[in-house]
Amino acid sequence: MSTGRAAVVTGIGSYVPPNIVTNEDLSRRLDTSDEWIRTRTGIAERFYITPGTSTGDLAVEAGLRALKSAGDEQVGAVVLATTTPDQPCPATAPQVAARLGLGQVPAFDVAAVCSGFLYGLASAAGLIASGIADSVLLIAADAFTTIINPEDRTTAVIFADGAGAVVLRAGSPDEPGALGPLVLGSDGELSHLIEVPAGGSKQRSAGRPAAPEDHYFRMLGRETYRHAVERMTSASTEAVERAGWRLDDVDRFAAHQANARILEAVSDRLDIPEERRLSNIARVGNTGAASIPLLLAEATADGRLTAGNRVLLTAFGGGLSWGAATVVWPELQTI
Repeated sequence: MSTGRAAVVTGIGSYVPPNIVTNEDLSRRLDTSDEWIRTRTGIAERFYITPGTSTGDLAVEAGLRALKSAGDEQVGAVVLATTTPDQPCPATAPQVAARLGLGQVPAFDVAAVCSGFLYGLASAAGLIASGIADSVLLIAADAFTTIINPEDRTTAVIFADGAGAVVLRAGSPDEPGALGPLVLGSDGELSHLIEVPAGGSKQRSAGRPAAPEDHYFRMLGRETYRHAVERMTSASTEAVERAGWRLDDVDRFAAHQANARILEAVSDRLDIPEERRLSNIARVGNTGAASIPLLLAEATADGRLTAGNRVLLTAFGGGLSWGAATVVWPELQTI
């Protein structure tokens, strides 16, 4: 029997802005079509923020729902995973904590792009295991449309905005909702595959202004695809083995919603049947760090994910970064 102090999922929430953008909407301003987008990404529509809305606004909404799901628990810390903070300085998490009425709790941001939720889980689990906090609100939120070139059809059709959140509390490693072993990795030698070149100290100290396009997110799609499939497959396999499971034991597979082709390739390599794969990419697109908790919240609400399901999570993002984790899903109330 496992011993020690584990991080246990006790609440979940999500939020997408009300502005729905369809493939037809994008086809009116880009050299693309509904068929082209669906074939290459699996996406039919996505949600965009409206002017004046920030990542912090999305995070607050998802956080409120997660706290209500957990019974309005007063958490001891807030972790926010995001690539699009409200400002370069300070971190967005303290402002989110204040807006949620959580007082002067520890609060900080985690930057791991689309792997942010899994890195955030590791951070939250560490706070709980060390005794720094008895419970943690972990939010993953991104307003990716604020860093996407609206004229670049390779990224503009994929990325979208949204937020998801979970509340974790201290508990037993053997109870439902307890996080299994977390597998994380990175490869900075390939950081150029996914980047926003401008805006940081490296560009600012160069002594010359950045090119306008350098302020936008860019991704080398073909190379990213290969590494994403390889890393998510290997991390998932390791997480399952470390949990003492077999891949046949996985009831639900919740991968970062990057695009349909990557999801299919990883699922096929892991030999996970179609009926065990969770997906919402057709409806929400790629929401960055928010994609896994958004998916978990949606699947819990509509019954695709139920108490007792053995769930495998995995993600891949800029850094390069990647990760995987397991959890036996608890009984949760959705708001």
